[in-house]
Amino acid sequence: MGQQRRHRGRASAAVAVAAVGLMATATGCSGGAAADGSGAEAPGKAAHAGDAVRRSADALVRAGTAKARTSMEMASGGTRVTVRGAGVYDFRDQRGRFEVVLPQDPAGGRARRPITELMAGGALYMKNRGAGVPADKWVRIETRSLSDGNLVTGGATDPLAAAEVLRGARDVTYVGEERVAGTEVRHYRGVADLRAAAKGASAGQRGALEVAAGKGFSKGSVPFDVYLDERGRVRKLRQQFTVANADVASTTLLYDFGVPVGVRLPAEEDIFAGKIAAP
Repeated sequence: MGQQRRHRGRASAAVAVAAVGLMATATGCSGGAAADGSGAEAPGKAAHAGDAVRRSADALVRAGTAKARTSMEMASGGTRVTVRGAGVYDFRDQRGRFEVVLPQDPAGGRARRPITELMAGGALYMKNRGAGVPADKWVRIETRSLSDGNLVTGGATDPLAAAEVLRGARDVTYVGEERVAGTEVRHYRGVADLRAAAKGASAGQRGALEVAAGKGFSKGSVPFDVYLDERGRVRKLRQQFTVANADVASTTLLYDFGVPVGVRLPAEEDIFAGKIAAP
């Protein structure tokens, strides 16, 4: 038992380093009323706009589940790449499953296999991670160990974490009515304070957001554009982060609310406990 714990401790530390390298590998660098739709009256007023945005995470929890598509545009050292993901998410259980596709090797190498990611309110599981991990094994990362709280590192922003960031929304303005994937939405723009977001976040997300607020990003605020439907649910969310030497724009699209979601976490014997190679 003691030996197993030591292996797990070494693996956890190594995995955190390897996960942070995922972004580096992709970029090639080295280094109440408004939320349920009934409070949408007078959306142009700052108070109403801010309330609608700050409560949007609650509206997602009430919705239960959704399908999601994500994209993460990263710019660093003159290089710009996009990482794309698609999957499903259960906002009540704070669990999701995504397939994340990294860009093709600029040198013309073979296409990279999609990375399967499981998000579990405080933990991130990754399969096909590479870096010396056997193909049939998962790596497990505590999101508190990630400086960005898994808003950037995994290549696919956790949809609930992204919405929880909006709890710190300030300077919110109502842009106007638009359509996203055929759905009428209200477009809001503002800046989210990460420390305020962490204080108001749910228990499953609070720890990771506290880390992100404390040391994850070069700036303690996150500019955003969010599009809410008549029930106050996020349909599209674009956030901008500055981390290390990269500027990152994360976009999340949510649709098909209420879809069945079943996320089974890996068994203990399927989790890699060895050394993760440097990316």
